[in-house]
Amino acid sequence: MIGLLQRVSHASVVVDGATVGAIGGGLMVLVCAEKGDTEREADALLAKLLGYRVFSDAAGKMNRSVTDTEGALLLVPQFTLAADTRSGTRPSFSPAASPEDGRRLFDYFVRQARARHGKVETGQFGADMKVSLTNDGPVTIWLRVDPVVVSR
Repeated sequence: MIGLLQRVSHASVVVDGATVGAIGGGLMVLVCAEKGDTEREADALLAKLLGYRVFSDAAGKMNRSVTDTEGALLLVPQFTLAADTRSGTRPSFSPAASPEDGRRLFDYFVRQARARHGKVETGQFGADMKVSLTNDGPVTIWLRVDPVVVSR
């Protein structure tokens, strides 16, 4: 699974003219499931995301996590993060999970995030979303958890 996190002072998602998710300070995270991903990868990405230290401490160093700061999360499904751009000028999305698996894993990720963290807002899977944010820093970090390959 892939998570593109951005430290924000505020962020929101609008679908059909209505705000479906909005936060103040925290992390806006684009979330993508890839082929082979399971709940195991979703759990690992969430643990990494909640503990990732991208907020400043008293000395100005990035030593605090969104959990430490009690910041909000805005989770936005984004299958295009799985784009294969190695050849040509048009991306291939074949590495992305199927829409059914992507929705299932995104919904699972959101449920787990809400169980483990205070404020969680979301975008809408499969919708044409308008995402607005003010990146604080700017801080943008790409996190990836590869599927576990079981040898036989």
